[in-house]
Amino acid sequence: MFEAYESPWMDEELNIMRDAVRKFLAKEFVPHADRWEKQGIVDRDAWTIAGEAGILCASIPEEYGGGGGNFKHEMVLVEEMCHAGVSGFGNSVHSGIVAHYIHGYGSEEQRQRWLPKMARGEIVAAIAMTEPGTGSDLQSIATTAIKHGDHYVLNGQKTFITNGMSADLICVVAKTDPAAGGKGISLIMVETPGCEGFSRGRNLEKLGQKSQDTSELFFDNVKVPAENLLGAAEGRGFIQLMEQLPQERVIIAAGACATMEKAL
Repeated sequence: MFEAYESPWMDEELNIMRDAVRKFLAKEFVPHADRWEKQGIVDRDAWTIAGEAGILCASIPEEYGGGGGNFKHEMVLVEEMCHAGVSGFGNSVHSGIVAHYIHGYGSEEQRQRWLPKMARGEIVAAIAMTEPGTGSDLQSIATTAIKHGDHYVLNGQKTFITNGMSADLICVVAKTDPAAGGKGISLIMVETPGCEGFSRGRNLEKLGQKSQDTSELFFDNVKVPAENLLGAAEGRGFIQLMEQLPQERVIIAAGACATMEKAL
């Protein structure tokens, strides 16, 4: 039935991509979908398999290992994953969201350090905004990242974090100046392997997308190199979030529409 309707923004190149993605998902992901739903997380090697197929970071420039496409390419992936029943694979957060924070605000060194590994599926990325007492009101977050010499010390907790159980790289929304309100918010990139003081809580139960790991994260005096600040200066995090959140909301809306199409 999905061939009966074509979005007005589609073109020949995107149709070719859609067909290739559909075949890839049918072969590599769909056979595992039920098991992933039961275990509450996709297999880790699904990320490297997707990376080898060019599925990850489709809208990131080729010089950083991406596909060189644009947001339309990400939309094709969102739609096809929902149509195939494998929307639990958190690529939209990894590629459509976190990768764009790094590409848009990161230094050249940060882009070269993280984006190629993300494109290959060697590392999985997440973004940590929501807290137990703070949802959409990001100015009220309690997590702090206080600078001490050449590093930040992070303290706080996050919840409902997509890719939280899998993530090797987390874009943490924290206050570098707690007294400044929204103007004191910064984005700090936390590399989780071997990160002392970082821990994961529950992989949370949900009504749907059960294979998409959604977890609690805890930061207890976590030391992060000062060079992992995203952006040229502290206090730009709220503006960065406001610039990127509209795209994130489009991803959510597209996924919801595609899921309804599958249900029908």
